[in-house]
Amino acid sequence: MHTTDHGIHVRMCKAEVRFGPRCIFRDLSFAVPRGETMAILGPNGRGKTTLLKALLGSQRLTQGRREAPRLIGYVPQHHHGGENHRCIDVVLMARAALLPMFSVPSRHDHDLALRALDHVGARHLAQQCFGSLSGGERQIVLLARALATGAELLVLDEPAAALDLANQDLLLGVLFELRRQRSHTVIFTTHHPQHALYLADKALLMHEGDNVRFGMASELLSESELSQLYGMPLRRLQVQAGEYQQSTVFPLFGLRKQNCQCPHEISRRGITPASSPGTQRSFQ
Repeated sequence: MHTTDHGIHVRMCKAEVRFGPRCIFRDLSFAVPRGETMAILGPNGRGKTTLLKALLGSQRLTQGRREAPRLIGYVPQHHHGGENHRCIDVVLMARAALLPMFSVPSRHDHDLALRALDHVGARHLAQQCFGSLSGGERQIVLLARALATGAELLVLDEPAAALDLANQDLLLGVLFELRRQRSHTVIFTTHHPQHALYLADKALLMHEGDNVRFGMASELLSESELSQLYGMPLRRLQVQAGEYQQSTVFPLFGLRKQNCQCPHEISRRGITPASSPGTQRSFQ
């Protein structure tokens, strides 16, 4: 089903996917309003990528219902090809895929590709070789390619995977601006809870078995919930960043077999746990 209602842009209702006798997930439900961002978190093997495929329509649901637009912009975790192409040509590939057979992109398609690069602040990369870019720049060009389809729903599979901190910051800045503009609905998977806190309105946590939690990211991404999700102690902290207060997540490595609920383990290291959910930049 492709239609949604009451401002909901994408929805899953009691969704289930099985591969033979193996159940990947079941009774999974969520609804994301138009213009909001949702993060999907969970350890490896919990079905995050399978869920994205189900959202894209490439993975059949065993049970349940999917409601999503016909046109979805997708940014894969790994992209192969295009190393010797200009970035504008990589973005134009999205337009070419929408054209009738034997057609070539028009001037209008070229303008839309440039507009997509503008949207993500990457017009200056248009004539550069895609293979010469940093990892973060590549992801931003691929995001522009997804935007060039004209899709208002964007799905990203671990967009910051394998990026260094500077490139993570580059990519997160672009996604943050998309969220601020409320121009697109964005769904992304991540292994970085701090990215989810920074970007997401909603969060979907894929615990073991049938335990899937969905709710407001600022409330759901608590210390206890994240520690249970990843099977190790994590702390949520408040950090002052200029004029903003930012909430982040700090993993406590090496303490898995110890009492992960003891705040003094952090305080001894000069880090103070957050006493309440943090406020981030205002989107009003």
